[in-house]
Amino acid sequence: MAAKLRLTRVGAKGKPSYRIVVANSEAPRDGKFLETVGNYDPQKDPAEITLKEERVRYWLSKGATPTVTVAQLLKKKGIAAKSEDSRAT
Repeated sequence: MAAKLRLTRVGAKGKPSYRIVVANSEAPRDGKFLETVGNYDPQKDPAEITLKEERVRYWLSKGATPTVTVAQLLKKKGIAAKSEDSRAT
């Protein structure tokens, strides 16, 4: 099972908010997930990102790979994730 850190959409129509979750890579976007590790609210100015940093680091150490968007959010919060660009060298 390959785990991914990714966004799950919540909120009303036209007012999106997202949860940052750890899910099986084969699960649908809003389907079953293993754990919620944070929230992302792009509606606020500036966008609000809250994370359970300890749990994010745990999942990254276990081999979970973040999606491109989640990797950018982690970078903004100062959590280094393995980037896919480093493998291309």
